[in-house]
Amino acid sequence: MNKRISAPQSLSRRKLIGTGLAGFGAMSSSLIAPSALAQAANTIAAQAAANGKVLVVMELSGGNDGLNTVVPYGDDAYYRHRPQIGLAKNDLRILDDHFGLNPGMVGFERLYKDGKMAIVHGCGYENPSYSHFTSMAYWHTAAPNSGEEYGWVGRLADSMAPSAPSNFLVNIAARQSLAVRSAQHVPVVFDAPDRFMRESFYEEKDALAMVPDIGEVENPSRRYLLNIAKSANEASTLVREAWSNYRSPIDYGVTGLDLPKVVALLDAGLPTSLYYVSYRNNAFDTHVFQNNVHRRLLTYTSDAVSAFVQDLDRIGRADDVVLMIFSEFGRRVPENVSLGTDHGAANTMFVVGNPVKGGHYGELPSLTDLTEGDNLAYTTDFRRVYRTMTEGWLGHGNSTQLLNGNFQPFDMFS
Repeated sequence: MNKRISAPQSLSRRKLIGTGLAGFGAMSSSLIAPSALAQAANTIAAQAAANGKVLVVMELSGGNDGLNTVVPYGDDAYYRHRPQIGLAKNDLRILDDHFGLNPGMVGFERLYKDGKMAIVHGCGYENPSYSHFTSMAYWHTAAPNSGEEYGWVGRLADSMAPSAPSNFLVNIAARQSLAVRSAQHVPVVFDAPDRFMRESFYEEKDALAMVPDIGEVENPSRRYLLNIAKSANEASTLVREAWSNYRSPIDYGVTGLDLPKVVALLDAGLPTSLYYVSYRNNAFDTHVFQNNVHRRLLTYTSDAVSAFVQDLDRIGRADDVVLMIFSEFGRRVPENVSLGTDHGAANTMFVVGNPVKGGHYGELPSLTDLTEGDNLAYTTDFRRVYRTMTEGWLGHGNSTQLLNGNFQPFDMFS
């Protein structure tokens, strides 16, 4: 059952959180008149109810090896390139007569066979970079080989809701990702929700908590600082309360990859439409003795994502949320002498959720006609998937300008 936020006749504490106004409770009542509070509540509630769809983006940092994730066991060239680290068919979780999943991916197998997971092949871009930092910046900005200042998720937030509340865009991380950098939004960025608060000396706390609403501010620097201050005060209160109220019987495995925090905010009713999370610390950079560590990483990812879908169903939001998963590049096709893989190019992306029409998308890259450096030639510009998310899922039709090009979307949603 879809769970929507509507403009209430009277605002309970839970509804206040949902409309992004609970944080105002910590401010002096003299700063906001009751009529202004009610007007703001109705405006924000209307914005949240207009669509109700949510996109969660997950980054697998380090360059996940797509060939040992979705294994093309039906192609003999795979085993010729990887005589030692190639995964035998008998060990795989078979999807069809050509592909099988890494043996650790029980949750992904279930999602695929339930029709809730799309696998997009050959994702990449022209003139690929093999640098983690550079290639990730290209994926973050959706602007390869350029100097784009803002992230694609941040630009999407600006385009979708330029005057939305500060908690429209959430990045769960130790530090803000370039992907959510925005010209008009102040993303909510936190790591540990129970400790999420504005840092200050004890003597400063009362003063910093009092951020008056002074209306329009012409000076852009002052306006930016005031927005940051208001966002910090409001968001920290909302996030801490949402997390303190979150209880779930769902087992996320070894690590939830921040996905339980997303569910907590969704269940609290925050009007956040865009979430950004990641498997951090370059975890997927598997140059040496890859197979065991890669299987563990994929097991943790698969378990967390599968549990996330179950948790969404538990709170009644499974039909409202789609999760897109990517990595900054794939790995080279041949194994290296250290029984690992080196930085490559084209890779696999995943899209998960109840609304997804599961299956394979995109043209399969050749394992025999490789590019320079023994890499897969990309067959799908990754921005096709981004456009599929923005237009096909979120229903936002400004993707050509947003992505700096016209990229054909996939028919991926029922």
